[in-house]
Amino acid sequence: MMRTFLIVALLSTLAAAAPAAAGDVEAGRRKAERCAACHGADGNSTLSGTPSLAGMGAFYTHWQLIMFRDGRRRDPQMTPFVQNLTDEDLGDLAAYYAAQAPRSRTAATSSSRAAAGRPLALSNHCTSCHGPALMGQLQVPRLAGQDLDYLVKRLRGYKAKTTSDLDGMMTMVAQSLSDEDVENLVHFLASMPAER
Repeated sequence: MMRTFLIVALLSTLAAAAPAAAGDVEAGRRKAERCAACHGADGNSTLSGTPSLAGMGAFYTHWQLIMFRDGRRRDPQMTPFVQNLTDEDLGDLAAYYAAQAPRSRTAATSSSRAAAGRPLALSNHCTSCHGPALMGQLQVPRLAGQDLDYLVKRLRGYKAKTTSDLDGMMTMVAQSLSDEDVENLVHFLASMPAER
């Protein structure tokens, strides 16, 4: 476990030392018009199973777009959209979404499941990487107030080793989670406020 935290610390240090090239927010706004149908005009999606991108760190969004573009991450809706985007396009989109104010998703979360999920978030050190308020940082995404169905899909994917994972940390953490744990943890994460 200590080795894993050292690897994450090293990756975070490297990411901070060599951030992704700053994109153009206004150019990103124009380029994001194609993305609005699923991710929302300002990056706050209302579609179940679709993540909100508003307030995600530019480094995280940029890397995810690269992984979609080069096939390390696959999705029938996303792949066609990103396959012909340039590095500049990806940087502009990432900068635009990072500049948008996130809003919590309206979800039917269970307060009892959320209460059971809180100790799981603590025991699995979610705040070590995702930040104290689970708002994300650098290459780590915002979880607070994210779409419930999307979070379930991603955690189950990490557990099954079918979801791409930049440094392997999420795949490792998910292995110890039961299906019940996944449900409880996701209800806790989705119930956290996303507003800054």
